[in-house]
Amino acid sequence: MAIHPTALIAPDAVLSPDVEIGAYSVIGAGVTIGPECWVGPHVVIDGPTTIGRGNRIFQFASIGAAPQDLKYKGEPTRLEIGDRNVFRENCTINRGTTKDQLVTRIGSDNLFMAGSHVGHDCVIGSHCVFANYATLGGHVEMGDWVHLGGFAGVHQFCKIGAHAFIANNTAVTRDVPPYVMAVGRPAEPHSVNAEGLKRRGYTPDQIRNIRKAYRILYRSKLKLVDATEELSALVPDQPELKAFVDFLNDTTPRRERVGIVR
Repeated sequence: MAIHPTALIAPDAVLSPDVEIGAYSVIGAGVTIGPECWVGPHVVIDGPTTIGRGNRIFQFASIGAAPQDLKYKGEPTRLEIGDRNVFRENCTINRGTTKDQLVTRIGSDNLFMAGSHVGHDCVIGSHCVFANYATLGGHVEMGDWVHLGGFAGVHQFCKIGAHAFIANNTAVTRDVPPYVMAVGRPAEPHSVNAEGLKRRGYTPDQIRNIRKAYRILYRSKLKLVDATEELSALVPDQPELKAFVDFLNDTTPRRERVGIVR
């Protein structure tokens, strides 16, 4: 274990034997760090926080701090982080609150660029990219393979579907379905994230089907319920549309419903 002599480690912190901790970093009580993790200098990790395998945390990041919520009164909430995530300089990731599931949860293989922020009670999938200063309010849900452009902001309680692309400086105030590229302040649907889908192995036919589904939802002038019904009928022959339909039909209890960008 390579721990710099100036680092401060709480007595009950649990670190795998090969964890590296840089100069002047502080690892607080209730923190667990898995194997192959690297923590740079001047990092603060508060607990309860669990960090998986192979994560890299750069200087001045704040991981697992108390939520920025006036209703929070010091309750024992937590942060859970998966594997192989990268947190660049000045990232801030907050724990959950008692007003939700008590936890902020981050998947694996995500890149959080400098200055990005994940608010309390967010649930983040895997393979997501947060460009510089991308920011999530509290209670945001985000699927896999989502890209947030620089300075993009997502309002609390919003949900973003898998493979969505949020352009730089975009203000998301409503839910963004899977595959959709959203642009503007407030965000509006712009097109399908076709380039991202190509990179992830979607075939030309699948992308063509997703484009048609996008036109049904956003260009046909159908009511949302009618567009959803039409898309549902296509799923048996076009399974790539199931993520679209499941998102539109989502009835999972949430404290606040904000509608979709449309």
